Amino acid sequence: MQIKNVVLSVSLAATAAALPAIESNTFNVITIHSGSNVQYASFNAAKSSIFAGLSSQNASCARPKEQIATFYLNNEALYLYDESATPQELYVDRSGMGQGKIGYTTGAQPAPMNAERVGWAIKDEHLQFAGSDLIACPNSIGGSWSIWASTGVAHPGGNSNCVGIAARAIETSTPNGCLYTQ
Repeated sequence: MQIKNVVLSVSLAATAAALPAIESNTFNVITIHSGSNVQYASFNAAKSSIFAGLSSQNASCARPKEQIATFYLNNEALYLYDESATPQELYVDRSGMGQGKIGYTTGAQPAPMNAERVGWAIKDEHLQFAGSDLIACPNSIGGSWSIWASTGVAHPGGNSNCVGIAARAIETSTPNGCLYTQ
């Protein structure tokens, strides 16, 4: 009996090691695109949108001086981290009108028409939607970049000088809980 238990334990340990990391871990995101101004910019959340390199999120945070967004995944849905019971959930509008618009809603607020909430994943340490990397476009807000899902549109939302990015997810054991602006 004991040998059987040892074999079962080793088998379970090997299976657990092969599984991906637990989805509910919190993480921050930085952009990767060598040779561009968006390289190594942190993701931020403000005005119901996701940005990179925003100097101030104007969010209500546990640690207000930290100006980067913290995320977590749950069943392929992506959320902004906060310790409160009011979730802020991301969505993507890949329709012809949305062109890959990434935004978020607060609490029971419904997602916009054509919005998708599931399809997020971390693959090879990069945050993706529907198996594709993301896009960053220069934004008029303080030299930041707006973040979009890739839909095959080179200049989503009429933006110019957009670049494909790898959105590197970096796990954090000290998440900063924030309620982000709408």
